[in-house]
Parts: sequence; C-alpha cells; structure tokens
Amino acid sequence: MTRECAVLLPGVCAALADPRQPGLDDTCLEKLLDWFRSLTWFDPTVELVQDNPCLTELLTSVLALQDPSPSILSFTLQLAGILASSENRFQHLQQEKLLGRLFGREGPRGGAAWEDASVRSAWVKGVHSMVHHQPALLFLCSSGGMDVVFTLQGDPSLFVASAASQLLVHVLTFSLESETSKALSTKDCDWPTCAQMIVKHIQESLHSSSASHVEQSLKLLSSLFGSCFGSSYAAWTEVLWLDIAKQIESFLLEETVQAQPLLANLLLNVARSPVFCGTEGSFWALVTSALEHLTPAQAGPLAVGLLKLCKCPQDVRIQALTVLLQPMDCILRAASQPLECAGLLDESVSDPGTVESLLSSKTTCAGLLCQTLAHLEKLLSLKHLRVDVPCVSLLRSLMTILQFCNGFLSPTSPLGSTISRNLINCCRVQKSALDVLAALSEEKDCDTLLGSLFDVLLAYLQSPNTSPTVLKKTFQATSKWLVHLQELSRSNSQWQQAEKILEDVFVVLQKRLCSPCWEVRDSSLEFLTAMVKCLRGQKEFRQCLLSSEVLRLTENLLEDPESYVRASAVTAVGHLALITCFAPESPVTGNPYNKENIVAKLQEILSTDSEGFPRRAVISTFTKWLREGCTGQLEDTEQFVSRVIQTVERDLDWEVRLGGLELVEVFCSQTICQLSQCPYAPVSSAVTSSTPQKELLQVFCRAKLFGFLFASLCDCDKPVGQRACDVLVGLRGHFYPVSTLENPQEIEDSPAGRGIAWLQRTLRQGSLAQNFPMDGANGVDFQDPESMMLALGAIDLLELHDELNKSSDHVEESPQSLLQDILATVGTMEDNEVDCY
Repeated sequence: MTRECAVLLPGVCAALADPRQPGLDDTCLEKLLDWFRSLTWFDPTVELVQDNPCLTELLTSVLALQDPSPSILSFTLQLAGILASSENRFQHLQQEKLLGRLFGREGPRGGAAWEDASVRSAWVKGVHSMVHHQPALLFLCSSGGMDVVFTLQGDPSLFVASAASQLLVHVLTFSLESETSKALSTKDCDWPTCAQMIVKHIQESLHSSSASHVEQSLKLLSSLFGSCFGSSYAAWTEVLWLDIAKQIESFLLEETVQAQPLLANLLLNVARSPVFCGTEGSFWALVTSALEHLTPAQAGPLAVGLLKLCKCPQDVRIQALTVLLQPMDCILRAASQPLECAGLLDESVSDPGTVESLLSSKTTCAGLLCQTLAHLEKLLSLKHLRVDVPCVSLLRSLMTILQFCNGFLSPTSPLGSTISRNLINCCRVQKSALDVLAALSEEKDCDTLLGSLFDVLLAYLQSPNTSPTVLKKTFQATSKWLVHLQELSRSNSQWQQAEKILEDVFVVLQKRLCSPCWEVRDSSLEFLTAMVKCLRGQKEFRQCLLSSEVLRLTENLLEDPESYVRASAVTAVGHLALITCFAPESPVTGNPYNKENIVAKLQEILSTDSEGFPRRAVISTFTKWLREGCTGQLEDTEQFVSRVIQTVERDLDWEVRLGGLELVEVFCSQTICQLSQCPYAPVSSAVTSSTPQKELLQVFCRAKLFGFLFASLCDCDKPVGQRACDVLVGLRGHFYPVSTLENPQEIEDSPAGRGIAWLQRTLRQGSLAQNFPMDGANGVDFQDPESMMLALGAIDLLELHDELNKSSDHVEESPQSLLQDILATVGTMEDNEVDCY
C-alpha cells in the first residue's frame, strides 16, 4: 500500500462505519474490495492489518451498529474474509475476537439482516475467501458453518445457492489437497472432517425423498467432477464415484425421477475427469445405460460431449452417434412407405417409438429436430472426429426435412404425413437444417446427390414463401455447395451440370436483386459477393455472370434507398470490378462496367452518402483494390490515394477515417517495395540519403499523406490516432535507423525548426488541439520532403504511441483516486442532489 493511500484509508473506514453518512454506491464498494484482494494476494503477512488499525476498527464499528445497512454489512463480511485469507492475518483477527462475530453462531446468520440475500451471499463469499489455510477450515467446521452452507445450497436466491455450491467444491478439494502429504486411505471415512461432512451430506441428499435435495447434490457433484481435472484428484474422486454410482444408476432406471435431466451433465463431467482414462470398468456401462434410458433431448448433449472425448471407448462413441442420428433416421424412414432407400441406422440405442412419438407431436417436433441439428453441426465442425458419419444418408435426411418444411414432399406413410404437417413453414427448423447442409459441403462422398440437392436449394431460392432469414441461410449453403461443385467439375468433367446449375442460380439471383424486401436485396448482394470471392477464377462462372443482368442490377443498387443495401452493393461492385475492370484478360464485349465510371461512382458515394455504412464499404473496397494492385502504375495510384484521403479526412465517421489510414498504410508499404532496392531489410545510414529515399518522400508528400497522418494523431477518436501513430512509427523506422535520429536542438535552430517545434507541442495536446491546421500557416509545410524528414526524426513518436495506448482510466482507476472519490462523495450527497451527472 502506498503512503498516500495509507493516509486516506482511515477517513474512508470512518465514513463507511458512520451510520449518519449516506450509503456508498455498490460499484465503489466492489472496487474497494478488488483493491484489498490485490493487496492480500501477493502479501500474506500480518502487517497490512497491524499497520492499518483502521481496518479492524471498521469491522468492530460495523458489528457494534444496531441495524447496519445490508450493503455495508455485506462489504464488511467480504472484507473480513479477504483479510483472513492468510493464516497470519486470520490469527490476528481471531485474537481480536472478530471472526466468530462475523462468520460464527453469534454473527449475522441468526439475525434479521440474514433475510437480505446480499448479506447471505457476502457471508458465503467471505468464507470462500478465508478458507485457504487449515485454521480457517477448522473454524468453519467447529462453528457450525458447514450446516449453514448446506442450507444455503437450496437458497431461493440463485446467486446465493450457486455461491454455496462453489464453496462446497472449494472446501472439499482444499481439505483433501491439504492432506496430500499423508497417505490418504481409499475409504472416505479416513478423510479430513470437512470432507467427510460434505460426502455424508451428498450421500444423504441423494437418498432423500426430497427432489430438491437430490437436485442440489447432483449439481454439486457435477461442479465437483467438472473442476477436478488434474491427476492429483484421481484417487479420491474415484472413491467418491464408487460411493454414489449405484444411486446414480437407480436414477437412470426410475423414469419418474425429476433429476434425470441433470444426469447427462454429471456423467459427462465424470467422463472428462482423469479417473476413467481406461476403457474398462462399470462406468462406461453406466454411460451406455444413460444413452439408452435418457430422453432424446437429455441424451443429445451427453452424446455430443462423449464424441469430443478422445478417451471414450469406440463402442460408446458409436452409440453416442447413433443417439444423435435417430431423429434423422426416423425422418428418412417416414418419408416413404415402403422404404425406397435404406435409413441411417441398422439399429437404435433407445426405443425408436420414443423418437417417433416426439416427432409426431406438434409441440415437441421442431424442438427435437433443432436440438439434433445443432448437435450435428457442432459435430461436423470437429477437425478430428473419431467416428464415421454416414454423410450421404444424412444429406438425404436433411433434404427430406427441407422438403417437408416447404411442402414439396407428400409422404405416403401416416408418420410422414404427421411430421410434414408439423414442419410446414417452420423457419427455425429450416435454418438449422440449412446450417448442417452448409457444414456437409466440406465432406466427401455426397457427389451422387448433387443434382437433387441443388433442386431443393433452388426451390427455396425461387419460392415466394421463403422468409428473408431462411433465404439468407439458403444463399450461404448454396455458395458453399457451388464451390464444392466447381472443384468436382474440374476433377471429373462435370462442367455441363455445373454450368446448368449456375445459369439457374443467376436467373433466381436476378429476381431476388429486384425484391421489394430490403433484407432480400441485401442477402442477394452478400451471396453474389461470396460467389465472386470463391469462383471468380472459373471460366463458366464468369460467362454466366457476364451474360446475365446481374452486373446492371448490382450497379443500380448503389442508389438503393436502404443504406445497408447500398453498402452491400458497394462491396459487391468492388469484387465484380476485379472480373470486369481489372482482370488481366480482355473484357467481354458489351461489358457495362467501365473502370473510370465505377471509380467515380464509388468516390461520389464516399463524399456524399449520408450514411456511414456505404462510405465504410467504399474505403474498404478501395483498400482491397490497392492491395491487389488494381489501381495502375505508381503515378495513377498516387493520385488515386491523394483524392481518397482528401475526402476521408473530412468524414465525420471515425471508422471511415480509420479505413483511410489503412489505405495509406497499404500504399506506403507498396511504394516502399517498388522504390527500394531491398524492401524488407533495415535501411543503412549510407542509403538514407540515396535517390530512392528522396523519391519516396516526394511521392508521399505529393499524395498529401503527412498532413492526414499528423492531423489523425490529434483525432478525437482514439483508434484513429493509434493507427496513424503506427503508420508514422513504421515510416520513421524506414527513413531513420535508430542510431541516426535527429537532434531536436539542432532542428530547432534550422529554418523549419520553429514549425517542427510547434507541431511537437500541438501533438502533445492530442485531441484537445482543435482545428488542426494543415495549410502551413504555422510554419509546417506538410508537402515539403525536407520538413517531413525533419519531423519524422525529431518528434518523439514512441512517446506519443505510449500515450495513445494508455487506457483512458489509467489515472482515474488508481486506488488513491478511488479513496479520494469515496471521501469526496460521502457526506456530500445532499449538496449534489440536483447534479444530473
């Protein structure tokens, strides 16, 4: 603790304990506790309480109050726990007879204050902070504290109940960890007293007739196994599991038990613990039984978790996958009667009738399918899946679901008809199925179904009943499968099929670009952009694109009344220009895109559009063009960049200005690469004055980069200043090796020195420097190479960099400032009641 804080602390403690003072804001109290946590974390000695007697006086004063406010009492309980976290300070507080009055039987847990949930929560948190050494553990057991914690497990406040459960996990693990020097017996009756009490409580609760007690113990066990991953936990977690396994098994078999939903999470956490690394033992048999007896909704999360585990036995893994595929199998079998194709599964893990019943019900059908599809999408995203997914059958099942949803499939079986009625126009199932469909595009062996798949996707793209959100998902899935189709057509000459599908897609796209719904127009443009990104190198794609009306329609949408659509149109036009304007091959005859016209249109949007989104899209597009070398020779690029930044520097949207700095950064690095002999090596002092260096400076000055960069250092939006500083530091590093930085005193004596000195002072003001002048009125010519060379050498850009990267609250959030704020606030509330701030 600093001397300044030690001086302020007594006043703060006195104010906190004074009942006449108005209550402090909870945020201030929380910050104060955080400060004490940081003080005690690194220093276990008793000096903190000995050197600051005001702390123990605060605890004593609050205890002496007749009716302390809940917030002050809560603060006091947590502070006492934090102070007692080291054995030395614990003993000191015990000698003062404070801990028993706070956490023992004579404390607030027996009084009226205990009715307040914040006080109960603070008591638990205080005990949790305190129990980090043996004396605190013994105090908790001997003072009846464990029974209080057991009771609080069922507290009506979820925050209190959760904190109590976490405390029990901590006490059990800590009490057993502290006995590691002794050879712990494999019997829990030889464990420390606290651990025995918790285990006994768990066993009694599991056998209780009270459903809430059973539920509390299952949650506690789940947290316990979920937090015990190290091998040091293996011995006693195994003993604990063997004590409760039979009871857990009985819960699985009793279908009426309300605790069943919690069993999946418990078994998964046990499976992740180090005890069951082998494939032998009764545990995996119990897991198999759970997959069989839990409902599909309960078994799904368990199945996904097991499939992610590398140590799960293969037979259990196969059963877990079967659980996830059962609803998909049921859909496939219900689609046709008799079966025209095999289902997904040869046999089921649980009764197929259960799944059929859930899918037949209007209330459960969509929920079960959405959950199953979410699990399957998660599964397909795994890089190393240790089980084979039947992708072809899964794809067929997904197409069936999508056809049920839009009414394009009329099943003949009674079950199929019922499911179809349940799913008609169900958007959430459609979106989930399309997500899995998109994920399947990464898998192999689905090629035989490509024709049927695109029929389904095109039906969704064409249908007027497809909602905008489902259409967006359809576009995303279609673009992924188009990429797959193009890769396939290259390898096995299926280009005719690919060309026909692309033609159909462009016909639909043209229609959707003219939709009266702006979300549809926006999704269509995003889809077009995605296709151009992935397929612009394919001849068939370019031909279909250039022979369609898509180019004209996209250009028209640059004037759309909706700003989101205009922004998406800008991005699409920017990508299309890579094919139509900047492609190395000759443009196709009749191409409506003209390079000069497109650039002029986008520049007009950048300078005149009233919304930020389109302007951001333009600057992003220009930067992309620059990166890809689309802006021509150096002279053309220089003029292009100059025009853009002169527009951007006046923009009121900080993200547009930030985009302008990114454009400048790309331009600088490309110009350095073109004009320097060895662009990636540090420049030696001998080369510093060479012609390429002078030419570089001349290019940057002609493009008016420096005025923009130095003005951006004073931008009122911090990210802009930070990015500008990064660019200038990079340029300074290129023009000045570390050893040859200019001497500031010599510079000040030079003709341009006064201007550079003014610039240095102005930059130190940062965003307070209003109306940064770039016209040379203060003796700084931002277009003069020699002046800019001097500025780069003299101005301490690294100091500016540090200042810009400092957190804005680096002063305000200091402990000293916090204590000063508390002292300024306490007792002055009446005077400031009308202060709206």
